[in-house]
Amino acid sequence: MTTTQKKQQYEPTLDRFTGCLLGGALGDALGWKVEFTGLSGIREKFGLEGIQEPAANADSLYEITDDTQMTLFTAEGCLSAWAMARHCGPPPDFQKNLHQAYLRWLHTQKQDGVDHGGWLLGILELHNRRAPGGTCLSSLANPKAGTIQGPINDRKGSGGIMRVAPAGLLAARIIDGTDEAIGRFAFELGSLAASITHGHPTGHLSAGYLAGLISALCRGMELEPAMECMLPVLKARQGSQETAAAVENATALAMNQTAAVSPETIETLGSGWTGEEALAIALYCSLVAQDDFTKAVRLAVNHSGDSDSTGSITGNILGALHGEQALPTTWLQRLELADVIRQMADDLFTTFQGTQSWLQKYLPMP
Repeated sequence: MTTTQKKQQYEPTLDRFTGCLLGGALGDALGWKVEFTGLSGIREKFGLEGIQEPAANADSLYEITDDTQMTLFTAEGCLSAWAMARHCGPPPDFQKNLHQAYLRWLHTQKQDGVDHGGWLLGILELHNRRAPGGTCLSSLANPKAGTIQGPINDRKGSGGIMRVAPAGLLAARIIDGTDEAIGRFAFELGSLAASITHGHPTGHLSAGYLAGLISALCRGMELEPAMECMLPVLKARQGSQETAAAVENATALAMNQTAAVSPETIETLGSGWTGEEALAIALYCSLVAQDDFTKAVRLAVNHSGDSDSTGSITGNILGALHGEQALPTTWLQRLELADVIRQMADDLFTTFQGTQSWLQKYLPMP
């Protein structure tokens, strides 16, 4: 047997699931207040080192944004598809259930959407409008759902990648096979999820790469081997050149001993407004500070770009790598909806229960 043919050598842990989703939410919260602020403005307001702590709201909570909101609805869509398959028998229709979940998110944003099913609609805080992405809003308002084969636009913004970590987590639990098989399934599911709103190959292939990476990390693979493992999967897809180059550029920059670890260096990778740039920034920050979650997310948000998305993706990566124990406790204590996020992570780890309460949570309404 070759290495890639061997059955998986790693097993997922609940701590990594909660770390991934809570870590993403913390990075999101840290970057939220500087998302639309240039680097000079960040330094003028927060000092040379930039923002160091999430900004508390009137209730002393660290607010999440649409990034974490849509991550939760991605998890709900994945679990709904799996519950339908386990309870009723047909293969899981991830495309349909993810689209329905995103329509429920659209409803929370005071748009049309679909007001039925799913337990997340009952969480009042998720109805807060926190600068939702224009592409997500307009795509979901379209009667037709985007697919990989049938894109509804040519967008490649970061709104596709910032929400797909749950695809990687679910794949790590429901696929029993080789590391390559699990990573490939996670890649396809993450890409599918992003393609519902983002039609450009870079918009959904960057999401696929992240989902595959998360699936490897939450099972205990180290960061560099996990990145290397997913690169051939990415390169095998048509239109992957831009995303593959972003991954390789981030890796090379992190290995460059002469490049200072600074916002200026980070900005050579882009601003994070597109999928491949957000991925590159998150990978670079994770590589150069992978043993220090707080340092990594601070690096990831202090630049002139999509700070909450790059912070969120970095938090997903290092949370999955190290588990919840690596997250700053003082931040977690003030994180908005931390209990809901932790519950969703727990449900993703469980994947399915045939109980009445589970079916009420995740079986789609007629």
